[in-house]
This record gives sequence, C-alpha cells and structure tokens, in this order.
Amino acid sequence: MKSIDRYMVRLIALPLFSTLIIAAMLLILDRMLRLFDFVATQGGPVSVVWRMLANLLPEYLGLGIPIGLLLGILLAFRRLAGTSELDVLRGVGMSYARLLRVPYYYTIALVAVNLAIVGFVQPKARYYYEQLRFELRTGALGASIKVGEFTHFGDRMTLRIEQSRRSGRELSGIFVHFDQEGGGSYSVTAREGQFLRTDDPNTIIFRLTDGTLVQDAPEFRVPRVLTFSAHDLPIPLPQSERFRQRGGRNLEFTLPELARLGQTAPTEEQRDSTRSEFHFRVVEVATMLLLPLLAVALGVPPKRSTTALGVFLGVVMLVTYHKINEYAASFGELGRVDPLLALWIPFLLFAALVIWMFYIIAYKPGGQPIGALERGFGKALSAITRRMPGRRRKAALA
Repeated sequence: MKSIDRYMVRLIALPLFSTLIIAAMLLILDRMLRLFDFVATQGGPVSVVWRMLANLLPEYLGLGIPIGLLLGILLAFRRLAGTSELDVLRGVGMSYARLLRVPYYYTIALVAVNLAIVGFVQPKARYYYEQLRFELRTGALGASIKVGEFTHFGDRMTLRIEQSRRSGRELSGIFVHFDQEGGGSYSVTAREGQFLRTDDPNTIIFRLTDGTLVQDAPEFRVPRVLTFSAHDLPIPLPQSERFRQRGGRNLEFTLPELARLGQTAPTEEQRDSTRSEFHFRVVEVATMLLLPLLAVALGVPPKRSTTALGVFLGVVMLVTYHKINEYAASFGELGRVDPLLALWIPFLLFAALVIWMFYIIAYKPGGQPIGALERGFGKALSAITRRMPGRRRKAALA
C-alpha cells in the first residue's frame, strides 16, 4: 500500500470502530434495562441477562455496521476537507475515485462480515434468544423463590418463605400448601428448611425443621395435625413444555433456507413472506456498497462551512431508507406487491440519488450536492443564535 493509502486506513479506522462500538453499547444498554426488569419479574437468575444480550448482539451489529461504515468514511473525508489536505491531494492529481480505494477495502470486508451476520449468525442467535425467554416464562431455568411472596409451583403447590440467608441455603419462616388429587390438601409451617436434590430430576426434597403439618381430606371428620422436629417433604417439579423447533418465524431462517422456502413453501402466503425476508436482507447488505459514495458526497462541506449538516443528513438518509425497506418488506409479506419489486425499486432509486450526489461533487467543478442545504442551515442557525437572550444582551451592551 502507498503512504496515502496507509494514511487513509488510519484516518477511517478510529471513527469507524468508535461509532460501531458506541452504537452497539447504546443499543445494548437500552435493552439491558428491560431485560433486567423482565428477568426479575419472571424470577430467573441474573446470569441469563448476559446470555440474552449475547444473542441480541448480532442483530445490533447488523444495524450498527452500516452506520459505523458511513460515519467512519464521512468523518475521515470531512477532516481531510477541514484541514485542506483534500485540496492538496486533488491538486497533485488524485481523483475521488482514487481516494475511495481504501474506503472500499473497508466496505468489502464489512459487507462480508455483515452478510455472515444477517445471513447465518443472527437467525440462530434470535432463535436462542426466544428460547431463553420461553424457558424464563416456564421456569425451566430455575425460577428463584421470592422472599416474602407466595410462589406457585404448578397448579397445586404454593410456597412462602419469610427469610433467606447464605444465598438460599438457609431458609426460615416457611409455609407450604399442597392440593392433592381427589380433593385432599395439606399445609405445613416450619421454623427452618433446606432444599435437597434427589436421584429423580423431577422431584426435590424440602427438609423442614420444627414445624406443624395439617392434612385434610374428604374422608376425615377433622383435619389431622402432626408436630415434627424434622420432616422431609417431597416436592414434584412441574413438567415444563419443550420449546419449538427453529423456524417458527422468518427471522430464524438463514439465507439459504429462505431461498429454498421461497420456492418450495406450501402456500403462496408463506412463499411471499420468505421471499420478502430474503430480499430485505440482501438489499440491506447491498446498500453498504453505496455508502462510500454517499459519505464522500456528504463529508466534503462547502468552503468556509463549519456546520455538521452532512453528518446529520447522512444518518437521517440511512435510517429513513432502512425504514422504507421495512415497510416495503411488510407489503411484500402481505402479497400486495411482489417482494422483488417492493424492495429493489427503492434500492435503485436510492442508488441513483447517491450516484448523482457523488457525480456532482467529484466531476462538477465547484459542485456541492448539499450546498443549498448547507447555506440555508447556516443562515437559520445564525438567525436563531442572534435571537438568543444572552446574545441580544451582549449586542445591546456593545
């Protein structure tokens, strides 16, 4: 690589990876709070939150990689333009096409990474995430017993514990109620208790100390009362349902599976749905090939401009186009429009707009695709600044 290429590699790397990490962290933090609340409500172990976040990370990377690529290249060219290095490079005969060599190295590498993520990793990670949610709801992950609250084991058993010490190894103030088949029931109160494993994975032993057992049944004239110093109470664990197989949703299919189902699905609705998801993922990856051109068109501001309108406009354009693709995919799933047309026509229009913007800045002398917007934004910002209370007082004093 020539020295200018090595310089461009360093110039793009910092904003690209910084933006990618920051975007992923923000998305993770937003979801982390909701996951902690969900896990605490379901009574599951805290460690499952990190497993759920790990399964959501591929989805966040699928969204964050295009934004990181756009901002990395855009901020690199904005720095070159702001320090007049771009003028020097252009003056010695380097075209924009030559300067885009390194950005496209990054783009091709990240396209391959993103294709692997959205095509193969993300569908399976999404399935494992849904499996963890299911196991939390059904208690298969070992729901914790909340101190001071009534905890239900299945439809027949209710348990309440007043105090818990040593991470649940010492329990006190225990109440247990169990409804038997045939209308009988028994209730137990005990001073202390401890859970013990058995050879049967479907049963655990609750060893109680210093308590009273009251048993009632239809054939008893009065309930039977037993006082004990030690009693082993077998607790049958409720049978949990098995989670479904992968493929309950289109998000859980890999790209080859979607391509196959788009041809062999038994109904037309399923074919439209899978084809729409397939084209949506391919279009999202193909859009990354346009991002270096868009970054250059928005990253080189007009002369003597200090506004960051290009950065803002780039993010808005990318997010808006992503939402358009989501709506188009929804229409394709409903069968109202062929998924091929619904998703690739907006892509062609977006590509035409990006190529036109790059052509204006690269091949039109003094061309600036967002020059009018920059001037209007600068005037509006100056007008707002002049009307701020502090600025008007300074002007009056002057």
